[in-house]
Amino acid sequence: MRAMPTATPLVTLRAVTKSVREGGGTRVVLAGVDLDIGRGEAVAILGRSGSGKSTLLNLIVGIDDVDSGSIVTLGVDLVAADERVRARLRAQHVGFVFQAFHLLPTLTVAENVALPLELAGSSGAAAHARVHELLQRVGLADRAQAWPEVLSGGEQQRVAVARALAAKPQLLLCDEPTGNLDDSAAKLVLSLLDELRRDHGCALVMVTHSAMAAAICDRRLRLHAGVLGADDAMAAEGAR
Repeated sequence: MRAMPTATPLVTLRAVTKSVREGGGTRVVLAGVDLDIGRGEAVAILGRSGSGKSTLLNLIVGIDDVDSGSIVTLGVDLVAADERVRARLRAQHVGFVFQAFHLLPTLTVAENVALPLELAGSSGAAAHARVHELLQRVGLADRAQAWPEVLSGGEQQRVAVARALAAKPQLLLCDEPTGNLDDSAAKLVLSLLDELRRDHGCALVMVTHSAMAAAICDRRLRLHAGVLGADDAMAAEGAR
């Protein structure tokens, strides 16, 4: 029987290296990283502070440049692409959730969620309906006209999740999304994040220190000394 063809990964990294200048010298952040991320897959990347987790996220969407190697994201060769092509890729197909929320203080909750839709060229009744739908899903429809500063940290992060998914991205990047939240708020945000990304069928890449956050992912990897590999704790559990 002939084997079925393997689906093309959404993201492919091959032999990616990255170094940064530090203290008058050079520190290796990534040392020949290979990674495939499938469509709809959720991948957690763990590692100590300064291990290069956030740098890896930035490389996946062309915010930073590799020293060597190749990255193809949603069919775009990011090493060859210019910044105009990279920016369009991020605006149209990528959602971001950050530890510090990054809501714009001069926009209301609804306006913050609508921002990716506006950048993608969507407005009017359809965009308004999409914003309302997402705010209902994250339990904040009654705060649509509120300013971010009056929300709790958990509420702000729920707005950030809604904003990240507003334009129905194919790829969702989360950088320590529960780092500023208490356990109760973190559990709620993670539950919503998992539910919404599954509903939308987007791939998720999350960098985190939190075992609770990593647990919502299909696969858990660890970045150490520039090398990306399977997380030992998860590998041991799977071998039982």
